[in-house]
Amino acid sequence: MPHRPAAPEPRMGQALKVAIVGAGWAGLAAAVEVTQAGHIATIFEASNAIGGRARALDCFLPDGTPVTLDNGQHILIGAYTETLRLMTQVGLQPSDMLLDLPMMLQFPDGQGIRFPDWPTPLDALGGILRAPGWTWADKWAMLRCATRWQWQGFQCDSSLSVAELCQPLTARVLDELIEPLCVSALNTPANQASASVFLRVLRDALFGIARGSHLLLPKTDLSSLFPQTAASWVTQRGGQLHLTSRVTAIEPADVGWQVHGELFDAVILATSASNATLVLAGYAHSAITSIASDILNWTGKAQALHFEAIATVYAFAPDASLHQPMLALRSSAQAPAQFVFDRGRLGGPKGLLAFVVSASHGDRVTLQAQVLQQAQSQLGLTLQAVQTVVEKRATFACVPNMQRPPAWIAPGLFACGDYVAGPYPATLEGAVRSGLAAGASVSVARRTPRQ
Repeated sequence: MPHRPAAPEPRMGQALKVAIVGAGWAGLAAAVEVTQAGHIATIFEASNAIGGRARALDCFLPDGTPVTLDNGQHILIGAYTETLRLMTQVGLQPSDMLLDLPMMLQFPDGQGIRFPDWPTPLDALGGILRAPGWTWADKWAMLRCATRWQWQGFQCDSSLSVAELCQPLTARVLDELIEPLCVSALNTPANQASASVFLRVLRDALFGIARGSHLLLPKTDLSSLFPQTAASWVTQRGGQLHLTSRVTAIEPADVGWQVHGELFDAVILATSASNATLVLAGYAHSAITSIASDILNWTGKAQALHFEAIATVYAFAPDASLHQPMLALRSSAQAPAQFVFDRGRLGGPKGLLAFVVSASHGDRVTLQAQVLQQAQSQLGLTLQAVQTVVEKRATFACVPNMQRPPAWIAPGLFACGDYVAGPYPATLEGAVRSGLAAGASVSVARRTPRQ
């Protein structure tokens, strides 16, 4: 293998030039962190829009009325502390943009669980004890498991699945609480999902962070929720944003890295795992052996991830509405949606509903038809399809013993994204935390003496 110099440590005593490849939530979080530290961020985005897999889409209702949708219905929860903090940092008011509701996983027939607006963790206790239709056997099984998980520090063997972890629970608790929570948070069915990651989410959401279980439903499109304001915040402080600027390769230089012929002190890859792997492929062949080994190890872990699709079916009828902004649905192979949102209650036009199919399979046409039939049978609504958005690689399958690639790739070269190693599954919070960590690593690297 030919010898090429490793990228040196960034220059001391001055603002660094940092290239960030990708303008999704992770890349923008990294850009904000880098800028806040006094460095200069240059963002390269391959598409003509920012926000990645959580951004706005322009569409039309059946009558031709323009409407702004999202490329997937998302929610936040109160435990997303870093996302909420970052929104505030760039000048947004989360309370104005998010509908704050106590945790609820209720079905159209009124069954399911709804937490009272009590302090954490009393809200979870109250929700369990007051769950309609749950027998005392159901409630006792849930309380006993929750107590054991808390006593064990919300930790378990990394090889366990959620289904194995929850074996002591009753069928009703599994169907009305565990499975909906698991598929919404991890986008992976309980019989395949990682119990250790699930417990981390439960710890923060239900038992650890004040108001952590609260649902925070966006009242605006996802681009307005954070990406647009974050990008403006960065550019107003000397950063740059280049749209339709795809990065296919990076090159080490004597004093940093070259991206599109421009010299940078550090590079943060904030793209998908597959795109990051492609960018790294050329450099790995020419890097010194030790660096090439690190890159091959990183790309091997990235390529080993299995990805799941999420579909959002937008449907409309002039008088369609739900009795609350979000409902859980009883899902099956023929009725695939797990949740439905009333966009009319969330700032959108009256009559617009969004059905979410996590871990989606099958073709778009069949999926859409199944969801419209599900709306008829479970909600009594006859709807007309508006748009069906399928993100084929929306999240990684969060399975037991999964090895996610680390944030550090090589000296001065980092990665961020919801698939990068971290405590959270593939969520907006996971992406934001990863971006913040990568951005902070740039400054840490500068302070680290060269060996």
